[in-house]
Amino acid sequence: MIYRDLGATGEKVSAIGVGGWHLGLSHVDENLAIRIVRSAIDRGITFLDNCWDYNEGASETRMGKALRDGYRDRAFLMTKIDGRSKKEASKQLQESLRRFGVDHIDLVQHHEILRYEDPHRIFHEDGANAALVEAREAGVIRYIGFTGHKDPHIHLYMLDVAASHGFTFDTVQMPLNLFDAHYRSFAKLVVPGLVQQKVGILGMKSMANGILLRSNTVTATECLHYALNLPTSVVITGIDSMGILDQAVEAIETFRPLSDQDLQRLLAKTAGAAAGGAYEPFKTTSIFDGTASHPEWLGEEPRQVRELVPE
Repeated sequence: MIYRDLGATGEKVSAIGVGGWHLGLSHVDENLAIRIVRSAIDRGITFLDNCWDYNEGASETRMGKALRDGYRDRAFLMTKIDGRSKKEASKQLQESLRRFGVDHIDLVQHHEILRYEDPHRIFHEDGANAALVEAREAGVIRYIGFTGHKDPHIHLYMLDVAASHGFTFDTVQMPLNLFDAHYRSFAKLVVPGLVQQKVGILGMKSMANGILLRSNTVTATECLHYALNLPTSVVITGIDSMGILDQAVEAIETFRPLSDQDLQRLLAKTAGAAAGGAYEPFKTTSIFDGTASHPEWLGEEPRQVRELVPE
C-alpha cells in the first residue's frame, strides 16, 4: 500500500480509499459489505468514504458494523453531510455518529457544493460550518472539508468565500479522471491552488461508476493510475465485490509515476470521447445531484434572508 500526506493535517492515509455508496447497493448484502471493508483494511487501505444520504443510511450502518472488533482504530473515517443550516447539519452529523456507532469521525465534509449560493448558506452565522466547527471543538470530528462534482469554478468560489471568513478547509473532494482533463477540468483549475495551500486533495469518480469504461478508450487500471498520478492524497473508488477490491489493490501495487509519454498517450486516446462531457453526466446533468432531488436535506434558508423576501 502507498500512504500519502493528507494535506497539512499531519495524517498519513492510504492512496486508495473505499467508496461508501456502493456498500449499500441492492446487489451488495450486509455480510459482503462488512467483508469488503474489513478485507480492505487488512490489505492496508485506511481511508473510508461515506455520506449521510447514501442509500438512506444503509452505507453508514454497514460500514459501522464493519468497524467493530478493533477495525475502527485502523481506519480513517470520513463522511459527508448535506445540511446547509446549522440545525440540519447538526442533526445529520448526530445521525451519522449513531449509524457508525463511533464517538468521533475523522473527517466530515460539506456534500454537493453545486450552486453558487451553497457557500453563503454554509458560512452564514447560522450555517452548517458553524455546526462543524463546534463539533470539532468538542472532539466529535477532527477535520473539515467539502465536496462537489459539478463545476470547478464553484469549487473556487467556495474556497474564496471560506477565505473571506478566515476559514481554511483541510480537504477538498472532486472528480479527477482522464475525461475531466479535457472538459471543465477540476485537475487544471482547482488542484494547483490546493497543492500550493497544502489542502488534502480527494479524488473521486476515477471511472465515473463505470461510465468512462463504456467509452472503450481506457481500462479500469489506466483510470486509477491516472488519478494516482495526480497530487491526490486519496483516490476514492467504489467497491461492490471482492474482485473489484482486488482490482483496486492491484492498481496500487502496479502504480508507477507516469512518464510524460505515457500520460500524453492516455490523454490523446480519451480526448475525442471526453469532449462535451457526455461521459461525465455528473457535470452536465442533475442525475447525480441528490440534493436537487431532495432539497429538504439542505434545511431552511437563514431566517434573516427569508424575512427580506416579500410574501
